[in-house]
Parts: sequence; structure tokens; C-alpha cells
Amino acid sequence: MTDLTAIKDAARKAAFARRKPLFDAANDAQAGYLSEVLAGYRGVPLSGFMPIRTEIDPLPAMAEASAHGVVGVPVIAAAGEPLRFSRWTPQAAMTKGPFGAQVPVFEDYFEPEILIVPLLAFTRGGDRLGYGGGFYDRTLAQLRARRATLAIGFGFAGQEVDDLPLEPTDEPLDLIVTEAGVIDIKR
Repeated sequence: MTDLTAIKDAARKAAFARRKPLFDAANDAQAGYLSEVLAGYRGVPLSGFMPIRTEIDPLPAMAEASAHGVVGVPVIAAAGEPLRFSRWTPQAAMTKGPFGAQVPVFEDYFEPEILIVPLLAFTRGGDRLGYGGGFYDRTLAQLRARRATLAIGFGFAGQEVDDLPLEPTDEPLDLIVTEAGVIDIKR
């Protein structure tokens, strides 16, 4: 195990511990700012995520966006591969996918231009700590090589940290949305 791997593992453990009480105290309005942001992109194909563990819940904002355009959720094809995205609606039949996240029973793949990205921790500069599989980093790199792709980090305000251990392959977020507001990343 490299030093950076050990440092990231420790950061993930601390982030999980920090996120749990935030999740426990969450209310039904946690996706309000996300809905406001997505309203400015009506009709643009986007992918949200099905919340697992103690992740903040984007489903109300995704449901609202699905009334105006294509919304999907990520599907893990294989370890080391980019994510694929299958169309989702609030009424979609779902089944358990890899890592416990729900995926649509009926696969209908498309390519989103906006990704709502789950996270364990983030910085005000747009850095993100995920679960360590590299799925979103590979996916964002692939999508951004083809066209402009907006990465919106979505988490609790209390998940913000001053600094994160980074690797050259870590893809930055363009915007961060929390239950407390929107952080516009300046680069």
C-alpha cells in the first residue's frame, strides 16, 4: 500500500464518520437547492444517483428534472471501467446493482451532459473524495474528452473539508450543491 493510498483510506474513514450524523439529522428539504440548480438546465440529459449508505438524497430533484428531460442513474459495468447510464423515472422498476445501488431493471443507456456526483468529502475548490473505485473519475475524463460535461457534487454542507489527498487522475467538480446552498467553483 502506497502512502497516498493509506492517506486516502484514512480520509475516507473520517469522512464516513463525519457524514453519518449529517444523514441522521437530514430532512425532506435536502434536495431543494439541487432542484433550483437543475431548473436552469431543463431538457439537458443528466444522471443523478440512487443514494446508498448515508448519502444525501437527490431523488426529489431527479424526479422533478425527469418531467423536463432525460434523467438516468449510473450502472457499473465492471471494475476499472467507466460508468454507463440508464434512463430512470420515479416509476422505473429497479433492482439491486453492484455496491448495493439500485439500477433500472430495463436498461436503456444514454450519455448525460450533467452528472450529479455523490461524495464522501469535498473542498471549496472542487476537489472530491469518493469511495475509491475511480468510477466517476474515469467517466468524467471520458465524457469531458468528447464534450463539455458538468459535474455537480451533491452532499451535506458538513462534508466540506479544507484539503484532500489528490491524484493526477482525480477529476474536479464544477459546482457543489448542499442542503445549505450552492458553491460555485472558481478556476
